[in-house]
Amino acid sequence: MKRSLQTLSFVASVATAALLSGPAWGQSYLPQPDLEHPKVQYADSTVSMNDHCPVRHGKLNMAYKPVYVNGRPIGFC
Repeated sequence: MKRSLQTLSFVASVATAALLSGPAWGQSYLPQPDLEHPKVQYADSTVSMNDHCPVRHGKLNMAYKPVYVNGRPIGFC
């Protein structure tokens, strides 16, 4: 229970940071077998680790900058 609360708290803080960081430029969706949930390639040539938003489980939104965890981008909706 404590671990799931910590995980939820982490996801909420990451999502808040993503929302407050402003729009990002120079990124594009990558073709994927699942057309509803493509990964995003960012301006620095990195590709999002996820293809679903960790908060609402929807399509990633290119208007938000990713949050980098251990040097890998996490996209949000």
